[in-house]
Amino acid sequence: MSNSQLMHDIAGFTRDPLSFVRYIYPWGEGELTDSQGPRKWQGEFLKLVGDHLEEPSTQFQPLQVSIASGHGIGKSALVGMFTHWAMSTCEDCRVVITANSDPQLRTKTWPEVSKWFRLGINSNWFTVNAESITIKQDKHAPIWRTDRLTWSTNNPQAFAGLHNKGKRIVVIFDEASEIDDVIWEVTQGALTDENTEIIWLAFGNPTQNTGRFRECFGKYKHRWKNVQIDSRTVEGTNKTEIEHWIKDYGEDSDFVRVRVRGEFPRAGSNQFIPSDIVARARATIIEGSLHLPKLLSVDVARFGDDQTVIGLRQGRRFKILRKYRGLDTVETTRFVIDHIEQEKPDAIIVDGDGLGAGVIDNLNHRGFKEIVFEFHGGEGAQDSEMYFNRRAEVWGLARNWLKAGAEIPDDPELESDLTGPQYGFSAKQQIQLEKKEDMKKRGLASPDCGDCLAMTFDVKVAVSSQAEVEERIRHKMSQVEPSEKMLHYHRILAEEKAKNPKLLPIKRKHWRFAR
Repeated sequence: MSNSQLMHDIAGFTRDPLSFVRYIYPWGEGELTDSQGPRKWQGEFLKLVGDHLEEPSTQFQPLQVSIASGHGIGKSALVGMFTHWAMSTCEDCRVVITANSDPQLRTKTWPEVSKWFRLGINSNWFTVNAESITIKQDKHAPIWRTDRLTWSTNNPQAFAGLHNKGKRIVVIFDEASEIDDVIWEVTQGALTDENTEIIWLAFGNPTQNTGRFRECFGKYKHRWKNVQIDSRTVEGTNKTEIEHWIKDYGEDSDFVRVRVRGEFPRAGSNQFIPSDIVARARATIIEGSLHLPKLLSVDVARFGDDQTVIGLRQGRRFKILRKYRGLDTVETTRFVIDHIEQEKPDAIIVDGDGLGAGVIDNLNHRGFKEIVFEFHGGEGAQDSEMYFNRRAEVWGLARNWLKAGAEIPDDPELESDLTGPQYGFSAKQQIQLEKKEDMKKRGLASPDCGDCLAMTFDVKVAVSSQAEVEERIRHKMSQVEPSEKMLHYHRILAEEKAKNPKLLPIKRKHWRFAR
């Protein structure tokens, strides 16, 4: 086909993106062997845009479409096809694409956009670069372009210059739930050109129950055309994995609502432990916990890229003793015993699922049975009204501990682990923590360090009243200026002895352990 004929054909699709997509790609061949055209929902979306542009009364009115969906429906593919249509059918068209994060934009969205430009039979029209796609005409290249633009709250004005009067401008937000409100506001204010085709698309899994993406379906729904897509209704999605999710989390859980049904969660935010309290704990120094019981925990690696983490919590202080990779259960047991001999803990909590069972057996065989406790995250929570299972419960206790003021290592890996897991609510309104496997699918590592801390809350330590008194004395003394310690010590001690005449030195035998 001659280039003039190709240009003539494509010009006929200026207001018909669906026909363009059906025409421009080699469906049923090569990389598209298993596809005979766009998916049903993609076709419906493309027709929606076409109908808007064909109608004279709406052509130059901004079209704002928000699409909330489950996973795997082909959002990035649609972004690629739509961008290709916009650039191919309007001279000096300008497209800006952003996403929730630079890695998402750079490694997922942009490669998919580039792919669809490459697959089109007019691929020779464009130059595809790492951060832009431009027309191969020197005079037009600076203004006829698609740009990959990472957003920043420190520079929202990068989205303020989105003007292209008399032409076409397309703004695409991918994973829009996590794009800051200020970027939405600046973008909204920029899209004001008259006699211009303005299209603003917001795609995403509805992970947040607050923010501007959520408001597209709420107080601003009169401005947006809303689409919600259930992954189960889309051809080509992994139905087996979806069924596993439903079995693991429950049909009406927030996890399934967000990742399958394309519905917003009940929770206001899905980050279980807020970043600010973890950052504060990294910078906190706690005094006066040295006499309290020691709880040693062992999160045993179950997969090749996971790590075994050994940690110790004593009162309001937690430290990581060692991190190991690639050890069998015998080697792991040996290292644990080394730390037992060094720290002399009063209780040892070991993840009893997977390879951890072997470590527990070895420790019991070596004579530590009286102080070894098995942790099973899948078992029922003690507070079953609040928590879905025991893992969610101990993470909840760890969160409360951090909020109350605690000291953790100044370790970015631990911070990442503690702030990484998301949560939702089960059908019974129980707090339900995201599984490790699903965190990995989001590109996060297994939160081994975080689990190590959380497991220390599987065992409740009842300190004798004697020890509590000693702790109060130490705490009161820590509040006194050094020059006045002698003056206040006798007064504080006298007050406590008046309440507790039999005040004695702390003895570990007074500590009791319970589940």
